[in-house]
Amino acid sequence: MGQVSITIRGRQYQIACDDGQEAHLARLGRYLDEQSQQLAVNTGSVNDTMMMVMVALTVADELADATAKLEAESSVGKAAQDKIDTGIASLLNGLSKRIEDIAVALERP
Repeated sequence: MGQVSITIRGRQYQIACDDGQEAHLARLGRYLDEQSQQLAVNTGSVNDTMMMVMVALTVADELADATAKLEAESSVGKAAQDKIDTGIASLLNGLSKRIEDIAVALERP
């Protein structure tokens, strides 16, 4: 089991993680520290608990925006795929009709 020391607003926290996840967790810690530093500049002096709530809300908002963007892109992709599927089905129906017409013509004496 790995362990990472992250610093947020000058306070160190020892965080346990799965082996191999240390660098990722350290990056997340730096990101949270950056967010808290930025919020501190914008909001002034607030206690650590309030700061962490504000950071959590900021990160949750970013996550919600990213999720909405992915869902929008996914729905656009699904609409495009549906259009492609409809086009392919139409082409296959046309080919099937042509094959049937050829088969009928070949059966005639």
